[in-house]
Amino acid sequence: MSEQALEIIEIARKTGKIRKGCNEVTKLLEKGEAKFIAIASDVTPKEIVMHLPLLAKEKGVHCAQVERKLELGAAAGIPVGTAAVAVVDEGNAKELIKHFTE
Repeated sequence: MSEQALEIIEIARKTGKIRKGCNEVTKLLEKGEAKFIAIASDVTPKEIVMHLPLLAKEKGVHCAQVERKLELGAAAGIPVGTAAVAVVDEGNAKELIKHFTE
């Protein structure tokens, strides 16, 4: 599942639009603009990202857990780790997101 989430992020980055960072993801979820989100499991303290799965569920957005911030950052095309990534425009990842299994 983690690999599938990273693949969605990579494809959306190349053919659509993504936003990186916990604050950006929170804003996009609240506005209803996020189509898919991925959260790193190794974020410390956990309180930084604890609200994201609940908010995603409330908004009906698929939410995936990825093991490491560095993997998530690499999928997002940045050389550092990131706590969370949101897909704003799915691009060619639309079908993958539709069939994503939690």
